Amino acid sequence: MGFKTALTDRLNLKHPVVAAPLGRGSTPEFLGALANAGALGFVALGHIPETELRQTLSGYIASAGGADRFGINFVLIADHLQRLETALDAGCRVVSFLRGDPAPYVRRAKDAGATVFWTVSGSEEAKRAADCGVDFIVAQGREAGGHLTGEAPLMTLLPTIVDSARGVPVVAAGGIADGRGLAAALSLGACGAWMGTRFVASAESGSHPGHKQMIVDCGLSDLVETTLFDGGWPNSPHRVIANSTYKNWKDAGYPSNGSRPGEGEAIGQFSEGVPMLRYNVATPWATMDGDWEAGPLYAGMSATLIQAVKPVGELLAEIDDEAETALRRNVSYLRV
Repeated sequence: MGFKTALTDRLNLKHPVVAAPLGRGSTPEFLGALANAGALGFVALGHIPETELRQTLSGYIASAGGADRFGINFVLIADHLQRLETALDAGCRVVSFLRGDPAPYVRRAKDAGATVFWTVSGSEEAKRAADCGVDFIVAQGREAGGHLTGEAPLMTLLPTIVDSARGVPVVAAGGIADGRGLAAALSLGACGAWMGTRFVASAESGSHPGHKQMIVDCGLSDLVETTLFDGGWPNSPHRVIANSTYKNWKDAGYPSNGSRPGEGEAIGQFSEGVPMLRYNVATPWATMDGDWEAGPLYAGMSATLIQAVKPVGELLAEIDDEAETALRRNVSYLRV
């Protein structure tokens, strides 16, 4: 049957599903698989050197089949206006923002004709996003993996944001990994679901295979919320699978920065030849050499719902089928 929402209509999608940016896991091949299956994926541009950005974007555009078939993401803990200009000049027309003050970025992106998403964690921020003219507001619940923005769980947050959004469509994020979660989000007023952890554990993502398997294998007690992995993004809460780096830090009594176990130790190397140090914010990628398990293994609470690594197309079909089944079951509860 399929779904028709503000999200699918605006971006010509088959599925009301967005894949969150996955660091180096958001490869051109991964975003291409999403686009070909009728969903939308984002790639974060903040870690890509400005001198390489245009060439890098050309690879994404080719893989996705167009500059409007994937999204670019900016975390505004630094000045990214020049990167935004480069991306818009390359033809990118779907943009998302997190943290900082997106207002000037939103104005520039809208002037270029882009569709803009803004991730929020409270009603006042949602009102401000709406007043700035964004096209979609992303409501992130605390159940999310990766870097966290607010305190409220999605079940409480989502209707609050929907009520505060001044009519701007809302996408639900945090703790969603299957069609039941999508159905719940739609029932609470969202127009789609933003999923990260589920797509880390997809066949096409560029995340490390070991990371994918640890998501499949983990339980709630394996997940921790911390600010430990702060190299490049200090003082930002995030949810990860407790790995050797976390456990050694815990066993040492949670020492402060500068005296943590293995501080300054290289656990791998970026493609640019720069060492990846322990406690760096970068998540392990598929071709990473070195001790991948020591890096931040981002995962949300929805990891407990993930039983296998599957291809993107199969995942999206399952999510749609599960959501439709759940919504039809809900209708059956009504007295007529």
